[in-house]
Amino acid sequence: MIYKIVSAAEWSDAELTQVFVGSAADRRDGFIHLSTGSQVRGTAARHFAGQDDLRLVVVSPAALDIRWEPSRDGALFPHLYGPLPLAAVRAVHVLRLDEAGVHGFPAGLE
Repeated sequence: MIYKIVSAAEWSDAELTQVFVGSAADRRDGFIHLSTGSQVRGTAARHFAGQDDLRLVVVSPAALDIRWEPSRDGALFPHLYGPLPLAAVRAVHVLRLDEAGVHGFPAGLE
């Protein structure tokens, strides 16, 4: 599985249309930024620090044309050039800050 962190409002819009077209940063960069299970905590800390009421979207990459491209520290990150159909979404979790200001992730994150 791969993961996308989005605001609650962005995800609500996607649910209405059954497709996620990306955040403002995704649209600016020309692709949807995704993370692996081992990368997503770093993504949250770096790009979503202090933001509450987010959604962690669990995506099956099986039917998507994912490109693995170098990003942070040269690590390969999954990128999707095009919209994310909600049919590829396996779960959506609420991602909130704990008392220490750290995002709480679901147990068993890959």
